This record gives sequence, C-alpha cells and structure tokens, in this order.
Amino acid sequence: VGLYIKEGYSVPQFHGKWPFYRFLFFQEPASAFASLLNGLTNFVMMNRYKAAVPSDSPMYETCTSFAIVSLHAWFWSTIFHTRDTGITEKLDYFCASSVILYSLYLCCVRTLGLRHPVLASCFGIVLILFFTCHIAYLTFVRFDYGYNMFANITVGIINLSWWLCWCMRNRKQLSYVRKCMVVMVLLNLLALLELLDFPPLFWVFDAHAVWHFSTIPLPFLFYSFLMDDSLYLLKAKSGIIKSD
Repeated sequence: VGLYIKEGYSVPQFHGKWPFYRFLFFQEPASAFASLLNGLTNFVMMNRYKAAVPSDSPMYETCTSFAIVSLHAWFWSTIFHTRDTGITEKLDYFCASSVILYSLYLCCVRTLGLRHPVLASCFGIVLILFFTCHIAYLTFVRFDYGYNMFANITVGIINLSWWLCWCMRNRKQLSYVRKCMVVMVLLNLLALLELLDFPPLFWVFDAHAVWHFSTIPLPFLFYSFLMDDSLYLLKAKSGIIKSD
C-alpha cells in the first residue's frame, strides 16, 4: 500500500477487499469495535426487556429469542472482522441472515400468530427450511455473494413492508408503534451505506464500518418498542384492555 501511495497510484482492492491498518490482532479494527458495541447495546437492552416485562407476556419468549439471535450475529461479526477466514466469513453471513429471518418471524407472531398460532408455527417452519437451503447452497454448491445479497434484500423488503403495514394500521391506537416504524425505515436506509465502496478513511473506516457504527443506537429504540408492546399485550391478556 505504501508503495502504491509513494508512486502516486490509487490503492486497489486485494481479493475484493480494501486493505486496513491492523490494531493488535484486529484485521478490521473499526468494524470489529462497532460490531462489539452493537452486541453490547443488544445485551443491555435484552436485560432491560427481561427486567421490565414479566415472563408470562405473550411475546416474551419470541422477543428474548430475537435478542439471543441478534447477540449471536454480532458476536460472529466481531470475530469475522477480527480474523477474516473462510469459516468466520460464512458464520458472519449466515448469522446476519438469521437476524433478518427471525425479525420476519417476530413480525408474523406479533401480527398473526397470537390469534393463529398454528399459522405462525407453519410460517416458522418455512423460514427454517429456507434458511437451511440457503446455508446448504452457500456451503456446498457456491458461496455466491450476489445471491446472498439478493436473498437478504428480498427478505428485508418483505420484513420492512410487513412491519410498516401493521404499524400504520395501529398507529392511532398504539402510539408506541412509531418507534418500530422509525427503526425499520432507518435500518433499511442505513443499509444503503453498504453500496458506498470507498477506500477506508485513514485505512481504518470503510463504508461497512460506518454502517455498523450507525446502527448502534437502534436497539435502544426497537427494544423500547418491544417492551411497550409486550406490556400492552400483558394488559390485554389480563382483560384490562382490548388487544389488536
């Protein structure tokens, strides 16, 4: 890299990736640190959720499972950006897909599953089968970056549309759903940062790192929505109010 700069040439990508300054044993220190912070915010908010919401709330198990899936994904994201190998790359990609799919399942359970649990269970089985086939193809056939991105974007758009439709329908009765709307819109807008493919600033901060840093505050808002909604459903379960 130093030679390229010294001779006045632009620094190219190597094996499809930009070079980074290493810090200790971190290959991509900014992305690794941002992933760690994302994991910490999810961990903090998961514990706040558990402290605020009784375990007999209808969405308690589904929401805490979502938190665990998210923590697992950020753990492997941190590992991958610390040490880029074939295995850590796959685990990072697969776990990222699992979060998107579980968010879709979470949406299904909240919007349909509470009244039609069998439907939610069938939908969950479909998602598991899709995830299994997705992993099998990328592992045993071809690790296709384009296909993986297309699959995640497709599921992400379905997830966004489904959540937004439900939130819009219930925004007058349930004012707290605006938190969910903000998170869903921001998540998808911030994901566009991935399309910015520029050389790392100071050979540390690339578009991927900026994207990870930008998502750190979002769990505070999303878990706040989950807490409000779970407490609302608990009151509805007790017959205090009518649920929707």
